Amino acid sequence: MTEVRRITLAAGEGRALGPTFRTAAADGPSADVAAALADVRLRGDAAVLDAIRRFDAPGFDRPSPVVDPAEIVAAVDSLDSRLRDAISFAAEQVRTVAEAGRPPEWEVTLPPGQSVRMRVVPVSAAGVYVPGGRAAYPSSLIMGVVPAQVAGVSRIMVASPPGPDGLPNRVVLAAAGLLGVHEIVAAGGAAAIGAMAFGTGTIPPVDVIAGPGNAWVQEAKRQVFGLVGIDSVAGPSELLVLADSTSDPEAIAADLLAQAEHGPDSPAVCVAWDRGVNDAVEAALFLRQGPVGRITLVDCPSQEDAIVLAEAFAPEHLQIALADAAAVAPRIHRAGCVFLGPLGGTAFGDYVAGSNHILPTGGAARYASAVGPATYMRRMALVDIPQDAVDVLTPHLAALADAEGFPEHRRSAEIRSSR
Repeated sequence: MTEVRRITLAAGEGRALGPTFRTAAADGPSADVAAALADVRLRGDAAVLDAIRRFDAPGFDRPSPVVDPAEIVAAVDSLDSRLRDAISFAAEQVRTVAEAGRPPEWEVTLPPGQSVRMRVVPVSAAGVYVPGGRAAYPSSLIMGVVPAQVAGVSRIMVASPPGPDGLPNRVVLAAAGLLGVHEIVAAGGAAAIGAMAFGTGTIPPVDVIAGPGNAWVQEAKRQVFGLVGIDSVAGPSELLVLADSTSDPEAIAADLLAQAEHGPDSPAVCVAWDRGVNDAVEAALFLRQGPVGRITLVDCPSQEDAIVLAEAFAPEHLQIALADAAAVAPRIHRAGCVFLGPLGGTAFGDYVAGSNHILPTGGAARYASAVGPATYMRRMALVDIPQDAVDVLTPHLAALADAEGFPEHRRSAEIRSSR
């Protein structure tokens, strides 16, 4: 049964308590990951195949980790119609939000006369990691692939661990096929990240890697960052719920248990300033034999203390399960995704709300954002300097170049000014 902890928070303690709820990304097996990446870089496909047989599918007998497109078509054809509709629906929800959030281009002309235009361009190739192991995660494929498509990435690769049949989960294959992705690598862990970052004989490298995964995957992403871009180094999923006497304790209990389904290291916290609320939530929790997880009920003296605690935690998911959620929301600045009101369960965001569920964890919501089109795009300035602007800018450039000891910088500008 799920373990439930009860805490009483004194006034002013929220700032110190909040960070203690975080489960930072586990320290990956750094040396082992480095060795695995080096092996992939040196031996390419042979190293990937060895890693697949060691960690994912001992009986893997295919000549290449690259999935035959015919297998993807077969997975789509065999997909249950109800699940097909759900995948298509979820993808369209995420696509609509992603299109609205595509970074804009802009241009400004400054007083001296030069103009700076900021172009936003997609990377050429993106890799999306989709976990395997305990379950299939077509939702994570949607969350990683759709924003890349909206960004305009021309080549998208998916990597996901194979099962005993040598293929990633059939639902993941089908989801990729429904989204038009036909480049899939049946590999997991550090080897998959290395293959996408370095490339092999059969796997061309990518520019950005995104997606959730275990400690090996996250440590590998950390180590290849710089050679490629990454979305983030993510740890276990997190949830904090703000609740009062208007909240539905049964619904909150279900939300906490849903979070516990992510695993025993995924914190689920309910903060209430009416002790009766947590009494009711606790009673609802004990009516169910839920998954093993870390559920904490916090009794605090006021809504103000609850908000301070939430901001100090900076959780991946924050539910403001209050009747006046819209009034409280502007005070929240540090959360991965915020769900408003008594009907706003995080599970909707995990699948079909349209928001992205690949989110910052471990306190990274203080500075990082969800995966979106910007994850797969870069800004590039176009600077146009006419003669009048050159003449105005050069004396200022010269003064700064002199101060920094770069005479050729000064000369570069003065040649153009004299002309």
